[in-house]
This record gives sequence, C-alpha cells and structure tokens, in this order.
Amino acid sequence: MYNNLGAQPGVPRPPTNPQPTPFGNAFYGAGSGLIRGGLGAYGERILGSSSEYVQSNISRYFSDPQYYFQVNDHYVRNKLKVVLLPFLHRGHWTRISEPVGGRLSYKPPIFDINAPDLYIPFMAFGTYVVLAGLSLGLQGKFSPEALNWLFAKGLFGWFLQVTLLKVMLLSLGSGEAPLLDILAYAGYTFTGMCLAVLGRIVWRYSYYFLMPWTCLCMGVFLVKTMKRVLFAEVRSYDSSKHHYLLLFIALVQFPLFTWLGNISVNWLF
Repeated sequence: MYNNLGAQPGVPRPPTNPQPTPFGNAFYGAGSGLIRGGLGAYGERILGSSSEYVQSNISRYFSDPQYYFQVNDHYVRNKLKVVLLPFLHRGHWTRISEPVGGRLSYKPPIFDINAPDLYIPFMAFGTYVVLAGLSLGLQGKFSPEALNWLFAKGLFGWFLQVTLLKVMLLSLGSGEAPLLDILAYAGYTFTGMCLAVLGRIVWRYSYYFLMPWTCLCMGVFLVKTMKRVLFAEVRSYDSSKHHYLLLFIALVQFPLFTWLGNISVNWLF
C-alpha cells in the first residue's frame, strides 16, 4: 500500500530494511554459535561414544564371524585329535596372541591349534544329523518328521551346552568371553557324538565303549579349555569354586551325551 503512494511529501514511509539492533545481533550470534558449536559437538560426542560402545560390545561378545572359519586341512586334523584324544595333546593349551591396531588379539585357527573355530562344529552337527537318519533307516523307523525331531534335538543339546558354559562363566564373574567362542567350544560335542553313532551303525556293541570314552574326552577337553578361558583370557582368580564348577561341567557331559546318542523317534528317550 505504501509503495503505491510514491514519494509524496508529508507521507512517511516505513523502513524497508530496518537496522538490526546490537542486542539482536548478539542474541542471534550467540544462539547460532551455541547450536553449531555446543550442541553439535555434544551430539557428535554422544553419537561417537554410542557407536564406539556398540562396536566394542559387538566385538566383545560376538567377535568377527570370519575369524572362526579360517581353517585348513592341517588344522582340522590336529583339532580333531585334540578334541577326541585330549590326553595325547602334549603342547600348551593357551592361545597365541598378537597386537592388532594397538589392541591384543588372538591368531586365527589356521595359525593356532588352540583357537576355537565354527567349521568343525557345524560340519560335525550336520554329520550327526545324517548319521542319526541313517541309524533310523537301518532300524526301519526313518521318516522326515523323525529327522526333523533329531535336528531340533541336536540344536537344543547345543543350546544347553552353550547355556551351561555361559552360566558357569557368569557365575564366576567372568562372562566376557565372546559368544561365538562359547558356541564353538560347545559345538565340539558333536565330534564325539558322530564317532559314537557311527560305531553303533558299524557294530552295535561298540557304542557302549565309544559313548563313555567320548564323554570322558569331551569333559577333559572342556575342563582344559575353560581353565584357560578363566585364568588366562578373562583374568579370573583361582579358587575352589572354579574347580567344583569345572568338575560339574565334566560330569554333565555324560547325561548330555547319553541323551543325544539315543537315536529314536522319541524326544526325551
């Protein structure tokens, strides 16, 4: 409206570009500086610390999955000897460490026989299911439903072993071992199970010798491994409580192996 009046005398025109006051500039500069500098740095600090926290916890509890599949034929043969014949393992049970990126890390399985891997557990679990199905077929009881039950039974047994080891570490205040490490240690159970089930297929009475032997070997292997995890890797202190729990882990292998080794269409027996 004022623009249409033109430059008539006596008619005041409002300022089109009002001059900013010093106080307005000061408040505006302070506000923008606070947002860009203070809040921006604070948010970056929060996001940075949260991402570091997530990454550290992922690496702590899950580690790198590719690490557990760095194996070769030489490692697989020697690892099976350690699991199935732990009494003949004359070397040390500690893992070989190396500095990586300023942090202490462990060498992969291909370079360390004591490192856990997931290749042998997964292959042993698949072989266990195949041998269990073959055993049912020889008994004339094979069916897809029965094989599914055996598959679920094996997974549940693996879960029970993982839970046992994890609860034992947590009860001793040493629950910082990566979950994939514990998954690998528990999965070695199926190496002995494959040997026992194969013995039953070849000669029925050999099962009654192979089953106690594989239970004993697995118990010794887990005791040696858990002692290393407790006293070397998570720096836990030795006490009589440790020895009792390690003995409990060894004794639990007998009912667990007996339950998994009973190849039948029944879930419990």
